[in-house]
Amino acid sequence: MSGANARGRLSPASGGGGDSEPRSAGSRTRSVSATRGRKPSPRPGRDAAAAAAEEKKPAAVPTLLPSLSVPAGMRRQELLLRSGLSLDASCSSDASTDSFCSRASTGRIGRPTFGARKKKTLCQTDHKIVSMLEREVGLASANDVPGLKRRCSWVTANTEPCYAAFHDEEWGVPVHDDKVLFELLVLSGALAELTWPTILNKRPIFREVFMDFDPVLVSKLSEKKIIAPGSPSSTLLSEQKLRGVIENARQILKIVEEFGTFDKYCWSFVNNKPILSRFRYPRQVPVKTSKADAISKDLVRRGFRSVGPTVVYTFMQVSGMTNDHLISCYRFAECAAAATGSNTTVGSETNSDSSNRATEQQMNGTNGLAADIARTIDELSIS
Repeated sequence: MSGANARGRLSPASGGGGDSEPRSAGSRTRSVSATRGRKPSPRPGRDAAAAAAEEKKPAAVPTLLPSLSVPAGMRRQELLLRSGLSLDASCSSDASTDSFCSRASTGRIGRPTFGARKKKTLCQTDHKIVSMLEREVGLASANDVPGLKRRCSWVTANTEPCYAAFHDEEWGVPVHDDKVLFELLVLSGALAELTWPTILNKRPIFREVFMDFDPVLVSKLSEKKIIAPGSPSSTLLSEQKLRGVIENARQILKIVEEFGTFDKYCWSFVNNKPILSRFRYPRQVPVKTSKADAISKDLVRRGFRSVGPTVVYTFMQVSGMTNDHLISCYRFAECAAAATGSNTTVGSETNSDSSNRATEQQMNGTNGLAADIARTIDELSIS
């Protein structure tokens, strides 16, 4: 009886009530749509605990970054903690929304890394100090070895003998002979195409081709014969350089007429005083200077060729117009002594002041070295 009543209530065609009316097709469609949109109620026989767990389960949030998921980030953090490492910049940016990563900004996670980085920095500083001490002490001990002369750093055990001899005998020695000055100017310009060892090995050929660098004889040379294929000069320099040597010889003769000698013209730019640079390290030696640039411009104005600032400064070095030997090189003091009889420029210093300072530097070299080492250690410690 009860089942019949239930079926009667559920049936749309039942006439259980006097006020019930037959429903239209549109009302039936709306009723079905509303029924489908509702969430189905849990089945009566379902476990209550499972239903409660399902209700507590958070709704799925659409992932904006497919490459990053919360479990993966947590696993990454857990691995980092187990390995004793802190979150690096990439990890902290990936997990910036997580509360666990926010603790990294407080320093709780970053302490082990800070100590490791500090220890690594100290180790690197120690290595720098040790290497610097080894280098400096090695250089200092070389001065104490009897019979061992310290040279400029560009002269090594593998340097060709002709190049080492050039450093020991000519480079930086004041020159006042017009022929030698002309020769050194030509050789300095040849560095654009050759190296010093090659130039020095071919030096006899240079002197033979250019008449021992007599400006009068070179100015009379025939350019056609000099640049002719198969001639000895063709193996030395390019055609442009060979023509430039002859033209420079002609311009030197004009300078001789004006100044009396080419020597007076060249040394007038440095007030007839060799310049002591007093460089301690090779990196301090310049390629060109403002003085070389001024000389170069004047030479070009007079018609010289291949006399750029770099070539001119090389010429100043080899001719002794500037003493660019390192102060640790034994030739520094010898080249300075070669200028005896004339004042030597060290900025605004006189020759006597420079000699006194050179002697003081040699006597107190150990103290100066210790001061440099202490200053370097302080700088490295601060950094």
